[in-house]
Amino acid sequence: MPVSHRFLQLIEFTTATASGPPPANARIGWQIRAVLPATLDSVESIFAEFRRRLRYTLPSKARFAAELLLREALTNAVIHGSGANPAMSVHCAIRMRDRKLIIAVADGGPGFDWHSRSGQTADSASCSGRGLEIFRKFATRVRFSARGNLVTLVKDFKEGLTP
Repeated sequence: MPVSHRFLQLIEFTTATASGPPPANARIGWQIRAVLPATLDSVESIFAEFRRRLRYTLPSKARFAAELLLREALTNAVIHGSGANPAMSVHCAIRMRDRKLIIAVADGGPGFDWHSRSGQTADSASCSGRGLEIFRKFATRVRFSARGNLVTLVKDFKEGLTP
């Protein structure tokens, strides 16, 4: 089920980013907030809007890290946190301001013990378990709630365009 407009709230900080590339000295900013059913189709709806906005915010080289971080956080919340149960919700807030991206994703699941998994690496033969490694590699900062059902990712693109 796609995300309806009642679940999605878009807040613009500048009008330049919504319609085309901003002037070189413009403060770039936008925000997306959504409460969506815990389905992968919902993830795709949010991701499409995110991607559309990034096109006017970051150079193509930098978009990969941003897209990977958001997709991984939302997919983890849907599959691991909510068991892909459409009756459960995933809360998402995304903010881009002056080349700093902040992604916060929360689910209603029991959470996980991120402390015990912080130094682990994924088994190369496994189809899952790479989320924490992706977060560590591509985000500037990663924070989890004590319960482990909320992740906040910060990616600062001011320092360069590669992870």
